[in-house]
Amino acid sequence: MATPKLFTPFTLRDLTVRNRIWVAPMCQYSVFERDGVPRDWHLAHLASFAAGGAGMIITEATAVSPEGRISDQDTGIWNQEQVVAWRRINDFLHAQGAKVGIQLAHAGRKASTWPAWGFDRSGTMSIADGGWATVAPSAVAFGHYDTPVALDADGIEKVVSDFVTAADRAVQAGFDLLELHAAHGYLLHQFLSPLSNQRDDEYGGSLENRARLLLRIVRAVRDAVGTGIPVLVRFSATDWTAGGWTQEETATVAGWAHEAGADFFDISTGGNVPAASIPIGPGYQVPFADYVGTEAEVPTGAVGLITEPAQAAEIVESGKADVVLLAREMLRDPHFALRAAHELGVEIDYWPGQYERARLA
Repeated sequence: MATPKLFTPFTLRDLTVRNRIWVAPMCQYSVFERDGVPRDWHLAHLASFAAGGAGMIITEATAVSPEGRISDQDTGIWNQEQVVAWRRINDFLHAQGAKVGIQLAHAGRKASTWPAWGFDRSGTMSIADGGWATVAPSAVAFGHYDTPVALDADGIEKVVSDFVTAADRAVQAGFDLLELHAAHGYLLHQFLSPLSNQRDDEYGGSLENRARLLLRIVRAVRDAVGTGIPVLVRFSATDWTAGGWTQEETATVAGWAHEAGADFFDISTGGNVPAASIPIGPGYQVPFADYVGTEAEVPTGAVGLITEPAQAAEIVESGKADVVLLAREMLRDPHFALRAAHELGVEIDYWPGQYERARLA
């Protein structure tokens, strides 16, 4: 019996990943020292996926600057202390046979919020409580959040520089690939969507202009890290709102980003409109990965309530996506890949020796 495609290697540039079961970025809001440095929780959290057989593990949204954090308890990669801490984690994950990616992010108008757990407050954290002023393409608030400051030319140059410097640090820290976060209503998505970008300069208006910042960052990061390291882009393929960002625009910009040096596209949806109506169900975002991959002729990853091995295998086998990225299911079962191998009848050679006694015949 042929090995299901889900358990075949996947190669991007100089990187080969042992299977197509990848861990999607998941914010932990657990840097309690508020300095952006990942610590023991992050090691234990990410290590469970590596021991569980995942091929690629992509870290939570990791800020390229202090003001780019979603909350003050996010991880960062804007200084060398953070590089050293990430290196410690990556060394362990690599020792388990997994590859590791980092999601480089700037939250824009959705920055300076209260962490998603541990507090009885939500929305914008005030400066008095330790928050900071936020920035965006335009002075348009996200729901009830504070109104951001529209980035000027110098501010845009700083964003580009911060992504490039963060990419260089990520390579120093031992990451195998870099993902640029242009989804879920964060800064790069804010520039892409006409609902959040109301600029009248070269960064606003037409699709080419709204995509300009992302494409500048893709090119600059590719130049900075060289030819061997894969660069991914995570898109929200739709705002789920009339007049917003669409899957057709996503496919077009994915094609442009591919020409600019990006290798792969992690396709999610939503996040830029607080009250968007989203028809959630099993695999509800998979058709968007299929559409973008087909229209732009680029490799894609699918997300969105992928919870069963057979479901994950069908997505990859049918060509709807090249890999699946699991999030909440990985929190419930960090050893999903080991379970999937058993359920699908696949022999793998990366069961941890410490767990062999639990291996099912």
